[in-house]
Amino acid sequence: KQWYQRRVAITAGENRMKLDYVLGLKTEDFLERRLQTQVFKLGLAKSIHHARVLIRQKHIRVRKQVVNIPSFIVRLDAQKHIDIAINSAYGSGREGRVKRKRMRAGDKGAADADEDED
Repeated sequence: KQWYQRRVAITAGENRMKLDYVLGLKTEDFLERRLQTQVFKLGLAKSIHHARVLIRQKHIRVRKQVVNIPSFIVRLDAQKHIDIAINSAYGSGREGRVKRKRMRAGDKGAADADEDED
């Protein structure tokens, strides 16, 4: 009975609450519910492989929780809450390592140019 209740969370609707419908689910139905597939279909990634990389590097969140498991099964009610993580460099988080390094090098170069002018 618990297995049945967990699978019902993947499907929605009164007709889909029946045991016959749950037993009739195909492999493709479960593959469509994976986070990796959902990220790609939402357009957050350029390819299915890119979606996997984004998830493993902790750039994707479901609601407020950062998820790093590409096989995470997304429930229908959580599907609309898939987004870029807040602290990700792709979102509004801090810049990546290389960009921060270049910015520091640029600041030093600007300071040297000011000293030469005096």
